[in-house]
Amino acid sequence: MGRKRVEVIRESDSGRNLEFLDTRTHKEMSRAEFVRRIERGEYPGYHVRKVHRIKTPVSNPDETTDNNLD
Repeated sequence: MGRKRVEVIRESDSGRNLEFLDTRTHKEMSRAEFVRRIERGEYPGYHVRKVHRIKTPVSNPDETTDNNLD
């Protein structure tokens, strides 16, 4: 299986994903920026969920369990 399109590069002490890296473009993004880009349709393999009232990027489910954002 290929490398993930987006990887988490920084998370809070509580485990919330804060910063992400697009492995194709090497662009670093904050959570808010990644959410905006998902909502604009730039990342079709991802969607946004509200977790504790905070918009949170998540990868779309598929048959593989080891390729989720973490």
